Amino acid sequence: MSKRNLRGQSTLEYVILAGFVVAALIAMGVYMKRGFQGRLRESTDQVGQQYSAEHTTSTYTTRTDVAQTETLNASGITTTNITKNTQSRTGSEKVEGLSAK
Repeated sequence: MSKRNLRGQSTLEYVILAGFVVAALIAMGVYMKRGFQGRLRESTDQVGQQYSAEHTTSTYTTRTDVAQTETLNASGITTTNITKNTQSRTGSEKVEGLSAK
């Protein structure tokens, strides 16, 4: 065989080898993805229940203070001036009855 044919043959071998490597990586990607999803599901299952409205008792008091002045002029147009508008909320929330799975 001539030197030119040997060089072409080795190039072809490298291309085929690279093709096998790429095919193997693509095939492994599917299994790696499944493994990652399995680990993610396992870790979320370990977290357990987080919030349930039926197990929550809330006691809140909301206070709203508004000071407003309305002026009706002779042409029938009403002007409203709000000088104070505050809101405060106090209270507590209690969560009971959650069980671990």
